[in-house]
Amino acid sequence: MEFGDVEEALDASDHVFEDTFYFEGNTHLPIEQHASLAAVDRDGKLTLWSSTQTPHYVHRALARVLELPPARIRVIACPNGGGFGGKSDIFGHEIVVCKAALDLGRPVKIALNREEVFYCHRGRHPVLMKFRTGVTSEGKLTGMHLQTLLDGGAYGSYGVASTFYTGALATVTYELPRYRFDGCRVFTNKPACGPKRGHGTPQPRFGQEVQLDKIAASLKLDPAEMRLQMIAPAQSVTANHMKISTIALGECIRRVTAASDWSNKHGKLPEGKGVGLACGSYLSGAGLPIYWNKMPHSGVQIKLDRGGGVTVFCGCTEIGQGSDDVLVGLVAEVLGTHPDDICCVTGDTDLTPVDLGSYSSRVTLMMGNAAIQAAERARESLRTAAADKLDVPAERLVFADRRVFDTEDPDRGMSFRDAIIAAEERFGTLGSVGSYTPPRSPARYKGGGVGPSAAYSYSAAIVGVTVDPATGWLNVDDVWCAHDIGRALNPVLARGQVEGSVYMGLGEALMEEQIFRRLPKKLSGALVHKIPSLLEYKSPTSHDMPRLHTILVEEPDPNGPMGAKEVGQGPLLPIMPAVANAVFDAVGVRIDEVPITPDKIAKALELKRQGKEPRVGPKTFPEIEWPEALQVPPPWEGGDGKAINDPDRKRAAKLTEEARR
Repeated sequence: MEFGDVEEALDASDHVFEDTFYFEGNTHLPIEQHASLAAVDRDGKLTLWSSTQTPHYVHRALARVLELPPARIRVIACPNGGGFGGKSDIFGHEIVVCKAALDLGRPVKIALNREEVFYCHRGRHPVLMKFRTGVTSEGKLTGMHLQTLLDGGAYGSYGVASTFYTGALATVTYELPRYRFDGCRVFTNKPACGPKRGHGTPQPRFGQEVQLDKIAASLKLDPAEMRLQMIAPAQSVTANHMKISTIALGECIRRVTAASDWSNKHGKLPEGKGVGLACGSYLSGAGLPIYWNKMPHSGVQIKLDRGGGVTVFCGCTEIGQGSDDVLVGLVAEVLGTHPDDICCVTGDTDLTPVDLGSYSSRVTLMMGNAAIQAAERARESLRTAAADKLDVPAERLVFADRRVFDTEDPDRGMSFRDAIIAAEERFGTLGSVGSYTPPRSPARYKGGGVGPSAAYSYSAAIVGVTVDPATGWLNVDDVWCAHDIGRALNPVLARGQVEGSVYMGLGEALMEEQIFRRLPKKLSGALVHKIPSLLEYKSPTSHDMPRLHTILVEEPDPNGPMGAKEVGQGPLLPIMPAVANAVFDAVGVRIDEVPITPDKIAKALELKRQGKEPRVGPKTFPEIEWPEALQVPPPWEGGDGKAINDPDRKRAAKLTEEARR
């Protein structure tokens, strides 16, 4: 896909930088393994309990595979201790237990062991990347050509989306007038890759942020100041027609540079000590469902009980991120009641309205907006009935502290419970529903369905490191991470999400790798996992965590529930490149791949001593016969979001359908 003439932009640039990077694959590593149990009840209805992040998609797949009416299947998503994207797919064991339960008439359970979880995988794709980026002498971007090559494993998972994600969000962080993206995914004889925290975006973010650090060093610019001059404007549409609402990245950069004393450290610390900066951005939910339709992405139903209790139903899934708390908190805030009085029922396809699942950092924004709509509708019924009882204009009534009262005379009011009774007397049994569908994206080209979001979050991180120049041993001493969250609905949970992202980011930066070894030919020559156990797959422990300084930057976004944006995945993205940039600041060597291990640093240091380029990383990108790129002019060149060289897609689809008949 090409958004403007990139070669023309590069030719006109003051400088053009070309770099290749490699991001090793890794896995989610939840402590809790995948497990499913299926049973058939006395009425012949099949129920599946599963550690899934997407009960609706599992429900839909089971109906198709088992050739059963969806109404005869119930899927219950059990609360998960961790998913990180690894429980987003529909897995074989979920289907097998259902089929076995139907055939045997008895409950059937499968719990994967750790080695099976590694082979189940759907983790981070290994990605080779090539960046050609043009800049002015002041360091402002003029154009970028990004090529990515993904090793996707043996099966597709969300392969097409993953491939598009390696290019879709490259434009929403910094002003980029022209952009070209070529992506290629190959199938290999390995476990299938899929969505892992950040889904396809951490890899190019690593390359782009390290290259920006190189550009700043080459042009003798401060990396923080250079980034501040190129931040994408708020309320704008990018070159690839992604719509940005609010953006507080500038404030994130200013907060982390101040907190870390950046100006007195970068380039000024003794040999072996360094600091590195990187930024990132991420979706607050994908703009389109996995299967295209016009129905809501999230639904919430509320039941009001005459005892004063509230029950809220939603198909979203608690995976340890605190979505149940957000759901209850929003409803309690709108109704002015206490969270303890609210019962939350989630992730059950028989009981709850459809929510597409816990992925793409979508739950807070989508479920949250649906919950507010449902709660506001319920509140209107209560307000109308209470106004009659109190003989007060409805617009003067407020809901707070389990009461409904007159703003001009707070003593004149009634309890929340009495308001429900009054409303039930007037309207009968009380309930309400709310739903949310994302706004339509301006991107109308093929592939434009990946990347749009109602709101993007932004992060900036500075990492402080110590590197032993003799051995290459690397210690991360401090991490300062500022995240543009819109509004923190629960600051404790939000900080936990940031810290979890930093932890996972450090694991990917320093040690994690899903690598394989080939068996001898006499044993089939197949590729098998090299380290399929928690004993050998290295991941940081609590003892490895550095001092962590978390900053929540709040600039409410009008598209988010009460201004909230995502916090589950975005803070991970800047960590890996910030580590690489800090290593360069400490000892002057570039490690253009992750993980950044001491042996690679030692190798680069040896090259530096020999007077050679002090760099470890991929040297070339293979020649690929790319098809003709879709030409989509950016908005400022008259583009309307459609490709000018794409055939009429609707007409093509119609002709295809006619041919099938």
